[in-house]
Amino acid sequence: MRATSLGHAGMLVETDHGSILCDPWFVPAFFGSWFVFPRNDRLPADLLAKVEAADYLYISHLHADHLDEPWLGTHLLSRDITVLLPGYPTGELERELRRIGFHRFVRTRDGEPLALGHDDRLQVTIHIETSIADGPQGDSALVVFDGETRLVNQNDCRPHDPVALAAHGAVDVHWLQYSGAIWYPMVYDEPEATKLAQARAKVEAQFSRALRYVDAVGARAVVGCAGPPAFLDPDLFALNMIDGDELSIFPDQAAWLRRMEADGLRTGHLLVPGSSITVTPQVVAVEHCLPDDEVADIFRHKRAYLERYAADWAAWLAEQRASWHAPRPGLAERVAEWFEPLLRSAPAVCQGIGAGIVLIAGDESMLIDPLAAQVRQWCGEDHGYRFTIDRRLVETVVDRRAVDWSNALFLSCRFTAWRRGPFNEHVYNLFKSLAPERMVRTEAEAQAKLRTPTDTAEIVLGDYVLERYCPHRRADLTQFGQVDDGHILTCTLHGWRFDLDSGACLTSTDRHLRVRRCTQPTKGDGSAS
Repeated sequence: MRATSLGHAGMLVETDHGSILCDPWFVPAFFGSWFVFPRNDRLPADLLAKVEAADYLYISHLHADHLDEPWLGTHLLSRDITVLLPGYPTGELERELRRIGFHRFVRTRDGEPLALGHDDRLQVTIHIETSIADGPQGDSALVVFDGETRLVNQNDCRPHDPVALAAHGAVDVHWLQYSGAIWYPMVYDEPEATKLAQARAKVEAQFSRALRYVDAVGARAVVGCAGPPAFLDPDLFALNMIDGDELSIFPDQAAWLRRMEADGLRTGHLLVPGSSITVTPQVVAVEHCLPDDEVADIFRHKRAYLERYAADWAAWLAEQRASWHAPRPGLAERVAEWFEPLLRSAPAVCQGIGAGIVLIAGDESMLIDPLAAQVRQWCGEDHGYRFTIDRRLVETVVDRRAVDWSNALFLSCRFTAWRRGPFNEHVYNLFKSLAPERMVRTEAEAQAKLRTPTDTAEIVLGDYVLERYCPHRRADLTQFGQVDDGHILTCTLHGWRFDLDSGACLTSTDRHLRVRRCTQPTKGDGSAS
C-alpha cells in the first residue's frame, strides 16, 4: 500500500486492488483565509494524473478544507468515479456531491467493513461521529485494508472510542490531525496575555488528544495531517506559528514530530505534499518529491517560505476580496426572515443561549434575541455575546443562505468576538444549524442535555472519583481525561476543563462534573466502581 500526501487531509491511497482519493483540497478556503501548508500548487504532473485516474473518492465531511467545491466543480476528475459515502444520518454530503455532478455512490454503514472491487480484496470501513461539535452532519474516519496492510485515515475526526479504529486488526500507518482548526482564542476580546495562555493550553490539548489516539491505534507509522493551514493574507499572517511565541494554535508538522519524540515515540514520519509512504508487512519507506534539504528548509526558514507563497497568491487574494458582496439595505430584516422561524423551532437551543447575541456588521447592528425568538435592530440593550464582522462578509453569507456559519464564515478568523462569561456551545450550534433539517438535530441534542444523565459509572483519576463520561460530549475519560496541577481535569477530546475540587466547568457554564475525593464516602458502601 502506498499513500501520497496531497496536502492538508488530502491523500491518494494506492493498492493492487484499487486507489482511493481522499479529501483533495487545492483552492484556498474560508474567504481566502486558509491555504494548504506546505503549498500543494506545484505537485508533479504524474501525481496529478494518478489523482484524476483514482477508482474511488472519499470526502470525510462538509467543511471546505475537505469538500473543495471549487476544485471538484471545475476539475477534470471523472464524474463517473465511485464515491464512498459515510453513513451519516442526513443526506447533505450526498446532495452536495450530486449537485457538483457525481452520481455513483457506495453507501457505507458506521463501523462495518465493506469489500470493493471486482475481486472484493480491497476493504474499507468508515467510522462516523455525529455530534454537533463535529459539524451538524458530522465527521468521519476511513480504514483501508488491502489484504496485507491497513491504513487509518483519521484526518480531523475525533472518535469517542479511539480503540474502534484499531478493532479491525493491526494498523500499519495512521494519519491524524494534531493542529488547530478553530478561531479560539485569537478572535476574542480578551487581554493579550490571557489569549496567549489560552492558546498555549489549546495547543497542549491538541497534542495530548492526538497522542492518545496514537497510543490507542498503535500503528507502525504515524503521519500528521489535516493542518495547519497557512495564512497568507497580511491581515491574518500573524496567525502562522513560526517562532513558537505567536498568538496561534497552529503548530506545524515539525513541531508535532518533536512532541512525539519528546514522549518517546519514534513512529512519526514527515510528509509534505507530493511525499509518499509505502508500507508492506516488512518495510515502511518515505519518499519525497523534493530534495530532502528543500523539505527541511520549509520548516527551517518558514517565514521566508510563507512570504514567497503569499507573494505568489497576492493577486488571487485581491480578487477574492473584491468578490465579497457589497452592502445593500435591509440586512437585519433579511436575517430576521431567515433566523426567526428557526429560533421558534428550537426552544431548548434558545434557552441554552439564554442571552442576546449582538451582530455588528459595519454600520448596521442587530440583536438576535433567542428568548423572544426575534431579530431586530440593536439599540444598546444588554446582551451576552457579540460578534463584529466586516459587513461585506455578512452580506455574502446571507446572500448565499449559508446554513453553517462556522464553515462559511467563522473559520476564516475574519471577525472579533466578545462574551460575558464562559464559552456557550449553544451559540455556535445555532450558527451551524441555519436550516430546518439541521436545527431539528441540534434541538434534539439540546433537549437531551436537559435530561438527567442515567449513567452512574465512575472512575478514579489521581485523588478523585468522578463520572466516567465527560458531561460535554460523553467522551470516555479513561481515554481522554488528563489531570494537571493536581486538581484540573482536561478532557482532551475537545479541550474542556473542570475543577476537580468543585466539579465546576472552567470552559462553559452549563456543564458540571460529578466528582468527590477518594477519601469521601458515598451513600451506601462508599466504594467507587
